[in-house]
Formats: sequence, structure tokens, C-alpha cells
Amino acid sequence: MRVKRGFAAHRRHKKYLDLAKGFRGARSVLYETARETVERSWAYAYRDRKVKKREFRKLWIMRINAAAREHGLSYSVFMRGLSLAGVELNRKVLAELALTGKESFAALAAMAKAKVSV
Repeated sequence: MRVKRGFAAHRRHKKYLDLAKGFRGARSVLYETARETVERSWAYAYRDRKVKKREFRKLWIMRINAAAREHGLSYSVFMRGLSLAGVELNRKVLAELALTGKESFAALAAMAKAKVSV
């Protein structure tokens, strides 16, 4: 017996075309192009969830370095001093302190400087 697959194919195509809404030109209209674009976007999304973490870490390090240099320390010396002082704050918190809690960061910098110079 012959099976007509119109309904199943239409439903499968519709799924991809709905996901391709907002794409420009044929990418949102033609099934094959839309499917390729949607699947490529999934690959980018997977990859960039990892890249996002790297980018934020780089940003935090830059902010900490800039604030540490205002107190006469390089990033590496500052982090080494904190390590020796037993301060276990992560880079995200240190970067936030560098931006908003200037006096707290200054106290940490003084603590790090004291431990490194000893």
C-alpha cells in the first residue's frame, strides 16, 4: 500500500521554518536553506556558550589588572599576594570590587602588597 507522507513532511518543514523566523531572505522561506541555517545557528550557540565564559574571564582579569596597577601592582603580583594572604575571592568578585568597592579593593591591594614584599 502506498503511503503519502505529505502531513509528516509538512510538519517537519514547518518546525524548521518556525525556528528560522527573523532570518533574512531565503533563509526564512525555503526549507532546505532554513534547515541549514537553523542547524548552523545551533552549532554557533553551543560553541559560544563556551566562548562566553572565556570572554567574561578575560574581562574580569583586565578590570582587576587596571585596578591593581592603580595601587602599584601588576595583575600577577596582586593575585600572588592574595593567594599568600589566604584570600579566596574569585575573579568575578574581585572585578566587581574593582569597579564599585574602591576602598575594599584598596584594602585587598595593601594586603597583597604586604604579603609579596615580605
